Amino acid sequence: MNNIADLWKTILGKLQNELSETTISTWFDELDIVDFKGNALVLHCANSFKKGAVESLYMDNIKAVLRDMFSRDFEITILDDTAYMSMMNSGNQSKRQSDRFTSDEFTFDTFVVGPSNKLAHAASKAVADHPAQNYNPLLIYGDSGLGKTHLIYAIANVIRRNDPNARIAYVKGDELTNELVRSIQEGPHKTAEMREKYRQADLLLVDDVQFIAGKKQTQEEFFHTFNTLYESGKQIVLTSDRPPSEMTMLEDRLRTRFEWGLLVDVAPPDFETRLAIIKNKAALLGLELPDRVCAYIAEHVTANVRQIEGTINKVMAFKDLLGNDADEESVARAIQDIVKRSNEYIPTPEAILEYISKYYNVDESVIKGQQRNRDATQARQVAMYLIRNMTTLSLEDIGRVFDNRDHSTVLYSIQQVEKKMKTDNAFAEKVKAIKTNINSKR
Repeated sequence: MNNIADLWKTILGKLQNELSETTISTWFDELDIVDFKGNALVLHCANSFKKGAVESLYMDNIKAVLRDMFSRDFEITILDDTAYMSMMNSGNQSKRQSDRFTSDEFTFDTFVVGPSNKLAHAASKAVADHPAQNYNPLLIYGDSGLGKTHLIYAIANVIRRNDPNARIAYVKGDELTNELVRSIQEGPHKTAEMREKYRQADLLLVDDVQFIAGKKQTQEEFFHTFNTLYESGKQIVLTSDRPPSEMTMLEDRLRTRFEWGLLVDVAPPDFETRLAIIKNKAALLGLELPDRVCAYIAEHVTANVRQIEGTINKVMAFKDLLGNDADEESVARAIQDIVKRSNEYIPTPEAILEYISKYYNVDESVIKGQQRNRDATQARQVAMYLIRNMTTLSLEDIGRVFDNRDHSTVLYSIQQVEKKMKTDNAFAEKVKAIKTNINSKR
């Protein structure tokens, strides 16, 4: 690609695989790229309504395309005219991660507390008020979309407010590996800069730390970074999708250090907490929702907070499209279409096969076919195992996906994967990572 304009054309082309031409021409026609650097993509949209629609409805689609193109996650910002002119006049680049540490969006005040997250919230506040005094490290674990990142941003928000000069370092587990690889490629001076950035921090935040498990050199670097900060009396806060005891590829010396402080979990919110989240989010958006509609959403969207917030954004877009005359029944119909698959994400066999094909670099037709080389066989067996575990298809239905194989063949393949997962930790972690990445594309 010769320039960022070509990049945007490529992104739009890939979006056509997921979105209709009408959707793209309606909502994306006034967007253009103004900056693309590192892991940040900055777009500009003069139309505030379209800007809001893309942010609430299609941001995940853009992120998925970028992840597919560059094999890493991106921070995406859409600027209105005012922000765009400010950026052009001041020469600023995309919104820095640290800006979120002073934002009113990610604070303890905007975090809705309930039985499922009460301990995590209390521990996070204690760490924010008295860093490195009681709970160090603090590790918050739980499924995606339950507020872990909100809590660590809130911690940073308080510490930044109490000490504007505090050095705060934030990184995601997978990006830590990517950053280390880049620094090694660029030479010893870059590796030294990277070490200094994290080891000189007053507060280190690592999101999704489980992704460093199995990465030998990353674990080595992080071990020494952890020790340096801990011994210097600096606060460390981690998040993960599971407790350290279940990170089978994590080195024992790191696992024990993660357990030195306090482990707290966050779980899916109960009905009352979901209802409070809905009303809080609606109020922040200036959206008036009848109690009946709020209760409907709370009853049907139960998986995580992110889905709840996404539903509110979609309801707002729906009401804007219909105008002020949108009645409760119309909104309820829109919600019903949104939440029919919200309680549990169920990927299609095609989505699982597509990801397995990319992961193993084996064509889908080969995975579904009769070839028996090692890569094809493993990809096929893992695909069968995941389709069985992540969908509602029967063994017979799965067999039809794979060139009309007999159900006993499918069962044998699934059993082979289960057997290997019990005896091969590296393979078990690989299957779990594949499942996590498929779920992240919801």
